[in-house]
This record gives sequence, C-alpha cells and structure tokens, in this order.
Amino acid sequence: MKAAVLKRFGSPLDVEEVEDPLLGTGEIIVDIVAAGVLSYANEVFSGERQYLLELPVIPGTGGIGRVSALGPDATHLAIGDWVYCDPTVRSRDNAIAPDINLQGLSARGPGGLRLQRHFRHGSFAERMRVPTENAKPIGVIDPADAARWCALGTLLVPYGGFLAAKLQAGEIVLVSGATGRFGSAAVAVALAMGAAAVVAPGRNDAMLAELTRRFGSRVHPVKLSGDETEDARRMTRAAPGAIDCVLDIMPPSVTANVVRPAIMAVRPYGRVVLMGGVGMLGGPGLELPYPWIMRNCVTIQGVWMYPASAAVRMVGLIKAGLIDLTQFEPTCFDLDHANEAVTHAAEHREPFRMTVIKP
Repeated sequence: MKAAVLKRFGSPLDVEEVEDPLLGTGEIIVDIVAAGVLSYANEVFSGERQYLLELPVIPGTGGIGRVSALGPDATHLAIGDWVYCDPTVRSRDNAIAPDINLQGLSARGPGGLRLQRHFRHGSFAERMRVPTENAKPIGVIDPADAARWCALGTLLVPYGGFLAAKLQAGEIVLVSGATGRFGSAAVAVALAMGAAAVVAPGRNDAMLAELTRRFGSRVHPVKLSGDETEDARRMTRAAPGAIDCVLDIMPPSVTANVVRPAIMAVRPYGRVVLMGGVGMLGGPGLELPYPWIMRNCVTIQGVWMYPASAAVRMVGLIKAGLIDLTQFEPTCFDLDHANEAVTHAAEHREPFRMTVIKP
C-alpha cells in the first residue's frame, strides 16, 4: 500500500510503498478515505514539540474509512461499515489507569511507548490497523462527506472535557480559549449539549463576532484586556448568571496569567476542567489561591482526551443535527501531496477550517 512515512525528525515525509498492515486478533483493518492533518503537525514532525514517537512512523491521528478486515472478536461491525479510527489507544490490562498512545502522534510515558510499538502507524496511508474497540461506527454516510467527518478529531477533545465535568443542560459555560480551533469547537459542543449560554473570551474581535454569527445569542463574547482583575470582571459581567463550568483549552503559547481569571470566574461549587497546553513551554505555574479553591468548594480536574464511549455519543449528536458538520470547511490533498498538506495545515489554523488527506 502507499503511505507517507516520517523517517527522521526535521525531514519531509516520504511517500512510498510499504507493507500492508497484518490483521491480528482484537484488531481491525480500515481502508482510509479521509485523514485530518493537525495544525501543529509540522511542529511534531520537525521535533520541535519533542513528542514521544519512535521512528519510522506513518503519522496521522484518526481517520474516516471503511472496514476491510476484522477479527473474530468483532460481533457488530461488518466489512464495508463506515468507521472513525479513534487514535486514543488504551492498554487493555489495567482498566483503572490504562496507558495511552495517540496512534500516529505520541505516547504518554513508558507504558504508552510500549503500546505505541504495536499500534504506532496512523492514517496517512491507504490502510490502517486499529484495535477493535477503536473502530467507532458512524453509520451510513455520503462518501463525499468523509472529509467533514474528520471534524470528529477536533470535536471529541472538548466533548471529553464536558463529559468529565458532567455538564448539564441549562448550565452556563465559560470556554477559555474560545477563539482557537479546539475552543471554537468547544463552543459548538457545549451548545449541542444544552448549555444555556457560553461565555467566550478572547482577543480576536473578528472571531468573537464570528462565533456570535454562527451560534446566536447564547454566545456571550468577551474582549480580553490583558489585566487579570479586569478580565475576570468582564467575564463575570458578560455571563447571564453564575458560571457553572469553565473549560480551559488554551495552547502552550499562552501564559498562566491569561488562564487564571477565567478559572476564577467560576461560581462557588463550580467545576473547572483543564485540557490546554499551558505550562508545556515553561514559565510560572497556574498558582491558584488555596483558600479560594477550598472555601468555594471548587472542583478542578485535568482531562486528557476523552472516554472510549465519547465517539459514539458524538456521532449521535451529529446525526441528530445538534452539531452541523457543514460548519467545517475542509481543504483536501491526495497522499502524494502529504507534505503540502502539512504546510497548508500550519498556515491555515483558523477555527472551522480543516486540512484533510484523502488516500
């Protein structure tokens, strides 16, 4: 089969013929129709992000395709079924604290690296091998829509945060990082889950206006000033009531002083979910006041990715029309132009825009 292979950090992908993946028990082979390209894929491939990723590797996190082979433990899927290849691969021998590997991208710790050595290759290929439980059925779709279904890779991340926060219909949400790719998706997801209002702080006036245009009066934009005290005041005033839940999904380039006022805008007994990259590049820590957390009974939870059931639930939201995939605008490349796709993704990071490889 043809695939794009990363052989050395800092070198372009080599598009070449490689061996087909072999099917084992507990595994499924998927013919890839569309694979999303992360906006920061170039930073991973250059080695800048220093992700735990052994080479050579076929990169690509998640993809949309059709089942072409399955093992004896698959009791519901059938050849030809449309599936989402969920890249969040978990070890099967520790149900309480499984190791995690993001197939085609990175591993978490030594256990995740061991997992990666088997489930390493991703979706920048004509075919991909995934654990049986990671082939998530999406039902019948128009093949022409496969590229837009790659939006699952973006939508599922904030969805995992809201599931962890046990977001309830009618609650007021604040999305810290709302004008970014994952933050704007979080706005869409919160509203689809029944949030009464979403407070959307940011410095990008055009994107704040765009969020209001797309989602209407339930979005409450807030222009940030850069002053912690003033920004906390602006966010609290913009909310139509007490803020029940804060989701932070800021990128690594943001410092803690930008995140802190958003977190501290939550009401007493409120919940805060941290999903961003703040602190990954160094600098001061978050430094939240101990008395404020304790006396206000605030729950602060770190969440990485999403539970195994999230993809199926998200498909349900999409099929019900609660999330509109036509909001996402894909630009597609064939596999021979994988390097051009990586460059395009880095240069077009705007929310609701996607770069997709179609093998």
